[in-house]
Amino acid sequence: MKEKITRDEVRHVARLARLELTGQEEARLTDQMNQILCYMEKLNELNTTDIPATTHAIQLHNVFRQDAVQASLDRAGALANAPDSDGACFRVPKVI
Repeated sequence: MKEKITRDEVRHVARLARLELTGQEEARLTDQMNQILCYMEKLNELNTTDIPATTHAIQLHNVFRQDAVQASLDRAGALANAPDSDGACFRVPKVI
């Protein structure tokens, strides 16, 4: 298998990510990355000219409710369960 990524490149990326890798981990990650990149190269050989571009494997549909104007909650109803209010607003502890 032809190397697509070297141990030096894996070491460089690990340093950028602030990872400390042992020599054994560097070798394993280099091998795994090479396998991934070789597989991607194999996928690039496929003829996809008649395949439409997709963003999801299955069709997704948003479910929206009707946008209808409704009466909102009145002030007294909104403040009914408030632990503390001044009759017009919620009262909350001061946070500094």
